[in-house]
Amino acid sequence: MNVALHRPWTMERFLAWEETQELRFEFDGVRPVAMNGGTVAHSVIQRNLLFVLTGRLQGKPCRPHGSGLKIQVAGRIRYPDAFVVCTPIPANGRWVTDPVVVFEILSATTAATDMVEKNAEYRATPSIQRYVILQQTHAGATVFSRRGPDWLADIVAGDGAALALPELAIEIPLAELYADLDLSEPPENDAA
Repeated sequence: MNVALHRPWTMERFLAWEETQELRFEFDGVRPVAMNGGTVAHSVIQRNLLFVLTGRLQGKPCRPHGSGLKIQVAGRIRYPDAFVVCTPIPANGRWVTDPVVVFEILSATTAATDMVEKNAEYRATPSIQRYVILQQTHAGATVFSRRGPDWLADIVAGDGAALALPELAIEIPLAELYADLDLSEPPENDAA
């Protein structure tokens, strides 16, 4: 019997391989995982989030980044929908190792990864103080925050609700993240 054994990839092998790829891939600690396209709702929420973060953090040492820049967490490579880093990174840097706040926009196809796998990875990364999972079908967020050695989960939803980000000394009304988005229509597809 001829059985091919596949050894897990190393971080170094993945990073070298990814540099030659046209598409984006995350590294789950074992192998490359292709990144899929998203929905209009995902795009609007991400755009609003980056716009709001950029404005609120203007003149402060922390800077927001979108899914074009990767982070290294718990021996894996991820492209979160947005994140904030408070240390300088070189202009030619390809990844960040010390994000402070990480944002993902939830979809049916990414829910298990975002809620379980990435949640564990982000909790295992000492620099990350807050992990925010934004809903795509309604204005709401699940917020995981570091409180000493523990992590607490909070739900942020409802009219007038605001997302508190004390690590960044800012607060964002949820309405700003969901502006220009009609949430009354059921989603046609959910691929983000």
